[in-house]
Amino acid sequence: MNSPLDSTVLFQIGPVSITQAIVTTWAIMAILVIGAFALTRRLDLRPTRRQAALELMVATLDTQITETTGAVPTPYRGFIGTLFLFILVANWSSLVPGLDPPTAQLETDAALAVLVFMSVIWFGIRAGGVGGWLKTFAAPNPVMIPLNILQNLTRVFSMFVRLFGNVMSGVFVIGIVASLAGLLVPIPLMALDLLTGLVQAYIFAVLAMVFITSAVEDGTPKTDLPLKKKES
Repeated sequence: MNSPLDSTVLFQIGPVSITQAIVTTWAIMAILVIGAFALTRRLDLRPTRRQAALELMVATLDTQITETTGAVPTPYRGFIGTLFLFILVANWSSLVPGLDPPTAQLETDAALAVLVFMSVIWFGIRAGGVGGWLKTFAAPNPVMIPLNILQNLTRVFSMFVRLFGNVMSGVFVIGIVASLAGLLVPIPLMALDLLTGLVQAYIFAVLAMVFITSAVEDGTPKTDLPLKKKES
């Protein structure tokens, strides 16, 4: 396996180098888009087994968002669900022989972290306006502005470091064991890698959801909180 800091360049488009991680990412995005279109193009009031399974997945996602943050899931369902599915498929792509998962590369995880960072800003501004979002950095008092800015940067940085470290280490362990013990011994480790990939995708999506709803609730006036936690 190549070093995670040294991506394999497959070809060039002008001055832009296209690496294996980029091509794999494009392939995963194409699979998700085509799969979503194929699975949702024929929906009916009397759901088939396929539609019932999809509705169960959406309901489970909505439940996770509500139980984790207390927020109404509708505004976040598309982004969080897509984020989870992409990371999950990217992590599990390590099971394809000769293919390194794009999440084992720094640039992919950094891009995902930047995407979460920008989504926090987007949802925060959409909920409370630019002024409401900026006021969150002065909570509980203006003295905390530098620390709050640093907190927003470091927590997103920690997300991509965690994802990168766990996925990369799993790929390295399986590769080392396969080279030393043959093809059959690493099978239990591959099963463990599947579980690790699922857990890492779940953690990343949950952290993104927590950061987004925190920005929304902090920046929305207390007299008008459409996404505030439900009262018991």
